[in-house]
Amino acid sequence: MPIPAIRHQHANDHPVREDGDYVLYWMTAFRRANHNFALQHAVDRARQFGKPLLVFEPLRLRYQWASDRLHRFVIEGMRDNQRAFKNRPVTYFPYIETRHGSGPVLHELAAKACTVVTDEYPCFFHPHMVRAVKNRLPSRLELVDSNGVIPLRLPERTFTVAHSYRRWMQKNILDSLMELPLADPLMRIRLPRLGSLPEQIRQRWPPADLDHFLDRGGIPELPIDHAVLPSKQVVGGSQEAGHRLDRFLDQRLSAYGNDRNHPNEQVTTGLSAHLHFGHISAHEIILKLLDQENWTPGQVSAANGKNHGFWNTSASAEALLDQVLTWREMGFNLTFRQPDRYDKFESLPDWAFKTLVKHQNDERPFVYSLEEFESARTADPLWNAAQREMVQTGVMHNYMRMLWGKKILHWTESPQQALAIMIELNNKYGLDGRDPNSYSGIFWVLGRYDRAWGPQRPIFGSVRYMTSQSASRKLRLKKYVEHFGPNRLT
Repeated sequence: MPIPAIRHQHANDHPVREDGDYVLYWMTAFRRANHNFALQHAVDRARQFGKPLLVFEPLRLRYQWASDRLHRFVIEGMRDNQRAFKNRPVTYFPYIETRHGSGPVLHELAAKACTVVTDEYPCFFHPHMVRAVKNRLPSRLELVDSNGVIPLRLPERTFTVAHSYRRWMQKNILDSLMELPLADPLMRIRLPRLGSLPEQIRQRWPPADLDHFLDRGGIPELPIDHAVLPSKQVVGGSQEAGHRLDRFLDQRLSAYGNDRNHPNEQVTTGLSAHLHFGHISAHEIILKLLDQENWTPGQVSAANGKNHGFWNTSASAEALLDQVLTWREMGFNLTFRQPDRYDKFESLPDWAFKTLVKHQNDERPFVYSLEEFESARTADPLWNAAQREMVQTGVMHNYMRMLWGKKILHWTESPQQALAIMIELNNKYGLDGRDPNSYSGIFWVLGRYDRAWGPQRPIFGSVRYMTSQSASRKLRLKKYVEHFGPNRLT
């Protein structure tokens, strides 16, 4: 089944070679076998040419913040993909780089390909990687957008506030819901078999022994950061993501609307890391949620720009729909349309930039170093608990992440330094870091997607102010603080 044309682009002008040996799907961001437009397009290409399909899922060493935590999470997903593709009409090639400069495996695979299909992801190293290889590959390179329910190219402007994006989304979402990826792109598909990888590939770049890397002795052999340990609380892979989604819908959805901001209650989906690494799609989450609600398109109201009263589902379902279809997709909108600015201080709204610069020399109550933040050595037990949660588990409760960022702004020498520290800690320890949605959260701390607030305060100026004291009054936090640190909330 052809994918929507708006989700498909050519990265280079090299010709498609119908006499190639196979169609190559270079899986880099949408690391899953279902609800994946890129895999669906690769299957269509293989059927069009009557060729085998080779799925190449690599894990490189040379990315910033590479660690045991991030590597293990990705490899757990690779193991699920290996199982998902077993006995299917596809050859799956998981490859884990074990030393720097291990050679041009992608180039060698592309040399025999009819065309190369890959994932278009607008953040972190992915756009740079595509730019670096697109003209060096000997074959056509096709980009496919399977990031969100709204195609990246559909909005014709960058949205700066949630109300305007939400109103635009509400006017367009039903059309996008009519063009969803196939749940199983390989169902009832017959393709020629490749059999095995070319011998020269197998000899020089053998497929990864995933069980070996997931044993205790595997990942420590790699030249990456071994101080950031794998998460014991969050397992990677599509199977785990599916279990988490089912558990949320069955057991937590009813409480999500009222209790999602309370860390003690643990009623969120717990899927931010799996969404980031492509182990589950936003399409699947929305489809299963709407199915759970017995929703039909006739239930929608006129676009109102509000976070309720449009879908006419339960309040909890509307709250989750707003998180996935407004806040998540707004981050992709800005990152895609401002690829060289989304992570820069200068990308802030004009009012936020000016007020933070105006107050950047204000006296701080405390000034902590990166090392003190990293080791949770501040005078605030609640902040320390939030930092320990991320260091220990790889995730942080969303409300706590907002407070965490506000206090970093409060306790650093300048807003620019605060931004650098937030990015470093979030991307180093957070399994959901390095993501458009996570950059949205960091920059929200500094005023992105927000409005000016009064009265003006030292350091913050007109940027929204948050304190641990106010959070402690509003939220149930005692168990949270006790669990993530020796200090107790007083």
